[in-house]
Amino acid sequence: MKDVFSVCVYCGSSSRVSDTYKDAAHQLGTLLGQNGHQLVYGGGRVGLMGIVADATLAAGGSVVGIIPEHIQVLEVEHTGLTELLVVDSMHTRKRMMVDRSDAFVVLPGGLGTLDETFEILTWKQLRLHDKPIVVANVDGYWTALEELLDHMIAQGFAQPAHRKLFTVVDRIEDVLPALSAEPEPVISPDTKWL
Repeated sequence: MKDVFSVCVYCGSSSRVSDTYKDAAHQLGTLLGQNGHQLVYGGGRVGLMGIVADATLAAGGSVVGIIPEHIQVLEVEHTGLTELLVVDSMHTRKRMMVDRSDAFVVLPGGLGTLDETFEILTWKQLRLHDKPIVVANVDGYWTALEELLDHMIAQGFAQPAHRKLFTVVDRIEDVLPALSAEPEPVISPDTKWL
């Protein structure tokens, strides 16, 4: 795996969440900035998105935000970023986030975060990328996601090897080491069904 420089973070835009999640976003942003990583994210100034961006900037890191026009017009874009790209659609945003990133981290979030997470996992399953993905299971937030994947495996809709598409950590301080250590998953083309 190549060196991780640019880290895409998927996370929620809600501010009506536990301080535990807000603290985790701040801690992750601080670690990214202090360790010379560039943050790539959805470009918002609200919720965990705004917190991780602000913390990265405050720690000396650079931040690239990618936001669709229809969200930008609601005046939720972060105007203090290193770079803000306004794009035509959610599809363009998600593609650019993948293209601009060396790795992915999933913090707690809602439907949008799930959409981004499942898409990046599916693309890795289909070998469209081989970038590391780390899920930060802050306070057990993503335990249900792990259980869902186990259920899909048990029912025959996924393979046990799909658990190797991502790494789960319980502590934010374990995110960067996990990004560096994650091995490439082994999913044999002859056993992969479409």
